[in-house]
Amino acid sequence: MKLERLLAMIYKLLNHEVLSAATLAEEFQVSQRTIYRDIDTISAAGFPVVSHQGQKGGYGMMEGYKLDRSLLGSYDVDNLITVLEGLASVFEDERTQGTIERLRALDPQHANPRLAVDLETRRIAPDALQQLRKAMMDGIVVRFDYVDAHNARTTREIEPAQLLFKFGAWYVQGWCLTREAHREFRLSRMLELTLTGRRFAPGRELPADERLTGERPAAGDGLVAGAGQDELQEVVLLVEPESLSEALDQFQWADKEQHADGSMTLRISVHQPEQARWLHGLLLGLGRGAEVLEPPELRTVLKRQLQHMLARYEEV
Repeated sequence: MKLERLLAMIYKLLNHEVLSAATLAEEFQVSQRTIYRDIDTISAAGFPVVSHQGQKGGYGMMEGYKLDRSLLGSYDVDNLITVLEGLASVFEDERTQGTIERLRALDPQHANPRLAVDLETRRIAPDALQQLRKAMMDGIVVRFDYVDAHNARTTREIEPAQLLFKFGAWYVQGWCLTREAHREFRLSRMLELTLTGRRFAPGRELPADERLTGERPAAGDGLVAGAGQDELQEVVLLVEPESLSEALDQFQWADKEQHADGSMTLRISVHQPEQARWLHGLLLGLGRGAEVLEPPELRTVLKRQLQHMLARYEEV
């Protein structure tokens, strides 16, 4: 514990001009006498700690002193800080903040980063990620109700193993005690999430080369789990200029053909498009600014859904 405190103190002194003994004592929850001893230890180890007198006095590193950054290049350090800052904003993890402090000591120029990462959490309960992270770290079984792709609601208990951010959404993977198999769940569909208090022993390894769910294709392939290339069908979509930005956001992996009037033809490969409910929702969301040209079966499905929707508003 003392070694961790000494290392953390070194990095804090590197990242701040002057820190008082009282500030350091409060930060590390020790007495000021302990801080004085730690400063002596750090100085004896060869770090040029300077004592500043006066009302705003305290301790800092000699001006111009920097850690050896030869093990990591500036590009590596810059990217690591950026990714960790994105994680820290989501999980509010003090240990992650400590790592960022240490990396900033290697890269003091990170004040103007060239890359930013925003791991959005708007689609889930604000504390769901923190609860799942705590359950994974402490080995606690979690319970929740889950609404699957077919709108069936079931109660599940899992031993959470991994959090993933993909397809623009958060997922959790783990051992499902209800199904006695590895499963993956989208956090936006998890309801009444609670930590049961029951402990589990870590050690179940997730499948290394197996996709656990197939609710929606990855942004670059248009596939669902288990679909082979020979099972794909091409969907041809004509998009008018007023809906172009939204269509490109949703189908960025599509083959694109620009037309003189500003419209665009998009071609995407999808497994059984007439049954792909995720696709139907996206296409209908484009409104009158888009038209499915092929396949005809998908046009029929969308027409039927529109007729059902119109029937709900007949009296309006």
